[in-house]
Amino acid sequence: MSLLKLLGVLLDYPRDEIWEHGDELLAAADDPGLPPPRRRALVEFVQRLLDTDPLVAQDGWLSLFDRGRSMSMLLFEHIHGESRDRGQAMVDLIEAYRKHGFELAARELPDYLPLLLEYLSQRPQAEARDWLHHVSHIVGLLAARAAERGSPHALLFELLVEHAEGELELGALRRRASEEPRDDTAEAIDALWEEEAVRFGNQAPDENCSPKGPQHARPGDIREARS
Repeated sequence: MSLLKLLGVLLDYPRDEIWEHGDELLAAADDPGLPPPRRRALVEFVQRLLDTDPLVAQDGWLSLFDRGRSMSMLLFEHIHGESRDRGQAMVDLIEAYRKHGFELAARELPDYLPLLLEYLSQRPQAEARDWLHHVSHIVGLLAARAAERGSPHALLFELLVEHAEGELELGALRRRASEEPRDDTAEAIDALWEEEAVRFGNQAPDENCSPKGPQHARPGDIREARS
C-alpha cells in the first residue's frame, strides 16, 4: 500500500474495514521512505486508531470533519465556497478522472480529499506531487486547524504537504487558525442553518436536506472504468 493510499484510508471515515486490515495498515505506516520521526509517528497514529473502539473513532471523526466547514475535506469548499465556479471545477475534476480510466458513482463528490488521494496513489509520482502542491495551502491550513483542536489527524495533513515538497509554516498557520472563530460549536451550527434556510424563500427546507452523517466517497469506492 502506497503512502498516499494509506493517508487516504486514514483520513476517511473509519469504517469497520480499518480494524479488519490492521496489520496491513501498520505495515504500510512503517514506510522506510519517511524520515524516522515521521515514520514512528505514523505507526503510532495507526496503532492508536486500532486500539480505539470503532464507535468512538467514528464519533470523533464526525465531530472533527462533519461539523462546520473549516475542516471540510471537500477541497472546493475552501476554494470556491458556494459559487458557480465550484460546479465547473467538479466537472473538470471528474473529466480528469475519466481521462485516466476511473469512474465515480453518482453520489460521489470528486473533490473529497481521501478519494483524490486514492486516485493520485495510482498516478505517476511526479504528477501526484504536482496535484498535491496545488492544494497544499488548503491541506496546510487543515493541518493547522486540526492541531489547534488537538487532533492527531494533523500529522496526516502535514505528511501530505511534505510529500508535495511544500513548505509548511505551521507556526504561522496555527496562529491564523487560533484567531478564526470556531464553526463547529452548537451555536455556530445553529446560526449556519438559520442563514442557509433563508435561501429557500417562502418554502421551508425539505426534510431530506437535513444532514444524515458522512455522504462522501471513500477511497475504496473509486473503480477502474470497464469498457
